[in-house]
Amino acid sequence: MTRARPLDVRPGMTVGLFGGSFDPVHEGHLHVARAAKRRLGLDRVVWLVSPRNPLKGWAPGEYGQRFAAVKAMASEPGMTVSDMERRFGLYRTAELLDQLRQRHRGVRFTWIMGSDSLHGLHRWHRWRDIARRVPICVVSRPGDPVRARLSPAARELAPHRLRMTEARALPCARPPRWTYLTEPYNPASSTALRAAAGQPSA
Repeated sequence: MTRARPLDVRPGMTVGLFGGSFDPVHEGHLHVARAAKRRLGLDRVVWLVSPRNPLKGWAPGEYGQRFAAVKAMASEPGMTVSDMERRFGLYRTAELLDQLRQRHRGVRFTWIMGSDSLHGLHRWHRWRDIARRVPICVVSRPGDPVRARLSPAARELAPHRLRMTEARALPCARPPRWTYLTEPYNPASSTALRAAAGQPSA
């Protein structure tokens, strides 16, 4: 297996993991990362650019271009971008978390996602293992927030949900723990951008 460059993190740090194909990256992604970092009080947010999404029926754009675009978007202090998934040859979040937790013991990781991802979380490979391994921060996105909060995964994890007023405790909470942060909506969407470019949109 290819050796990946380790993340620039240290034991004791609270680190948000924001994964996706980012095809293409847009201001809505930055909005989610900023909201999670601010409201959880994270030391850092690491954007993990995935080679592909196994739940989507098309190949994403060229990796180097997507990675460069994410680096340009996530250029502010406290944010870094990693290609660990490509270097490890991993395509599933649960397997990535296994590697990160082994290589970065003592780092308090939190998984960050938009509410659109929460709606389909129950279809992720080993999604219950993900919830048992790291706290999860969900940030509201345009669409149907009620549908996301009533999704199979949200219903199953309901007893472990922290109120928004408790969000700053999430990074150090023992999983399974998660929270749903309501934020002003940013309308940017990868789906809409691909559709405008005549690319697959569903």
